[in-house]
Amino acid sequence: MEHIRCLIIGSGPAGYTAAIYASRANLSPVLYEGIQPGGQLTITDVIENFPGHPEDLSGQDLMDLMRQQVDKFGAEIRTSNCVKANFDAQPYHFQFDDGSEVEADTVIIATGASAKFLGLDDEKKYMGQGVSACATCDGFFYRKKVVAVVGGGDTACGEAQYLAGLANKVYLIVRKPYLRASKIMQERVLNNPKIEVLFETNTEGLYGENGVEGAHLICRKGESDEKKYDLPIDGFFLAIGHRPNSEIFKPWIETNETGFIVTQGMTTATNIPGVFAAGDVADSKYRQAIVAAGSGCKAAMDAEKYLQEHDL
Repeated sequence: MEHIRCLIIGSGPAGYTAAIYASRANLSPVLYEGIQPGGQLTITDVIENFPGHPEDLSGQDLMDLMRQQVDKFGAEIRTSNCVKANFDAQPYHFQFDDGSEVEADTVIIATGASAKFLGLDDEKKYMGQGVSACATCDGFFYRKKVVAVVGGGDTACGEAQYLAGLANKVYLIVRKPYLRASKIMQERVLNNPKIEVLFETNTEGLYGENGVEGAHLICRKGESDEKKYDLPIDGFFLAIGHRPNSEIFKPWIETNETGFIVTQGMTTATNIPGVFAAGDVADSKYRQAIVAAGSGCKAAMDAEKYLQEHDL
């Protein structure tokens, strides 16, 4: 079986940065990119707050640059996805969807997080036919049309703004009577003439013959002035948060109540010796590219120290 000193599972800012630092430390890292090479940032249209890039660039461009840097320092990049892990004994054992198996002395988990859905049957029914969790991926198909975005945080406001540059009309469906987004994001949304915010509104379902034609909404649910109505739309975009991709590690790795991996103190160490976590899979609070990159750096340094201390 192939033996690896430093295995990195997942890409994105955390995984790629870990690979850069691990390569420079001569750890001979092998990085498996997973099902979304480059991570969530690849579906972000514009990055304007990543240090060192005063000009706006797309998330995909930023990840391409990071990947080139990984290549420069000689880390091996593989495109398979981890489907099984075993931390019962060292070296740890892993299986991937291409049928390969490896064992590793140290592991950096950088599997990120995935978009959440409302849990409506109609979301599955119309997936790819009007329902999307990625405005950057699918927004082009809704040029000059009417769309709705669900959510009230920074992500939802950002998606609404992006879609407003393509669609004729954007509805932002917000469950609460206020937006949770940062002040500047709120101002941008509320001052955009193409965006209409529907506060205290929930989605009960979607309808349409050959795709989404509208949403069944309910305003002020449970109140005396509750109102149900149908909103004609062409596209329905989810932007209500993310779920950490930690499921296959849970039998061994400690997570919190929502599935984010718990790290020890100021380090990236998990409860399993030689196993470290970086990026959004271990970050329920900040979820920023620069924070993920920083944690990837820390994870590589923690792995290097562990290998030195254990003569591996």
